[in-house]
Amino acid sequence: MKSDIHPKNYRLVAFKDLSNGHTFLTKSAVHTKDTIEVEGVFYPLVKLEISNTSHPFYTGKMKLVDTAGRIDKFKNRYQKHLKKDAQEAQEE
Repeated sequence: MKSDIHPKNYRLVAFKDLSNGHTFLTKSAVHTKDTIEVEGVFYPLVKLEISNTSHPFYTGKMKLVDTAGRIDKFKNRYQKHLKKDAQEAQEE
């Protein structure tokens, strides 16, 4: 086994889910400038956009995605091309 391949700064780090404010501690070697106080002790802080406490797969709460809006935008964008093709087909 190779020696000296593991990071030296392996320590407790606080991860904070920004969508719901949940904070949890785990060991990590991540580099960060932010800190947070948890139970009177300061820890390096890593900000997460989503975690297991807010992801729909883990919470069981499904959120609707606005796919209809995307489809409408796509149809509107290419509607003029469809009209041109239809007119050319009628002229022939």
